[in-house]
Order: sequence, then C-alpha cells, then structure tokens
Amino acid sequence: MTTPLPQTITRELKFKNGTAKGTSNRWHKGQYCSILTEAGIVGCGIYDLKTAAEFDLAIAICKGTLAKPLVDPEDLFESKIVGATPKAEAMGIRTGITGREAVELMLKAQSSDRSSEPAPRSPANK
Repeated sequence: MTTPLPQTITRELKFKNGTAKGTSNRWHKGQYCSILTEAGIVGCGIYDLKTAAEFDLAIAICKGTLAKPLVDPEDLFESKIVGATPKAEAMGIRTGITGREAVELMLKAQSSDRSSEPAPRSPANK
C-alpha cells in the first residue's frame, strides 16, 4: 500500500544536547528533510544558503544523491555538511562534519544563548 502524496511527517528527535524537530516533506518525484532546533536548521540541499545568510539565519546543509537521497530527518545524521551560513559557522559548524554533529552544535548554542539572557522581569519589577 502506498502512502498518499503530498505527505508531511514530523517527529521529535533526541540528541545529547537536547531535542529537535525532524521533518520530511514528500511529493510526486520529490522530497526534502530537515532538523529544526531553536537556533537553526540542518537540512538537505534544497535550502538556499545565500538567502538564509541575508536574513542572518543559522542553516547548514547536507546533499543527497539520486542513489542515496535524503528523505527522512535521520538520513541527515551521518550525511556530511556541504555548506553553512556565517551564523551557523559561528556556532562551530563547518564543511565535512556530520549532520548529527551540526545539530549538537546548534543545540549547544541555543542553550548557551538562553543562559546568557537576562532573567525575565516580573510585572511587579517593571
């Protein structure tokens, strides 16, 4: 039995440094996948790094092949990063590391960003 298209699958993924959302979108003769963290996205090559950089977004991409396409978010785990925006590079993400390593760096960056933020002020202290 084939699954009707288009199809979107989203699931929580657990990593050493936290959790992220994995997504797979599929349509006739096409698909893409990504792992979304609070700090940014590790995704397949469908993401345009130039546009993402213009908006100061942290994006790192892996690239599948016709023989081994990136379909599910878990396919990104062992895939190698082939490009990243300057914001992602500032987190330590570089070409050649795995998608899993890039997600861990994004999760680590988001937790350190949160710890450096000032505590929210209560209405009584404003």
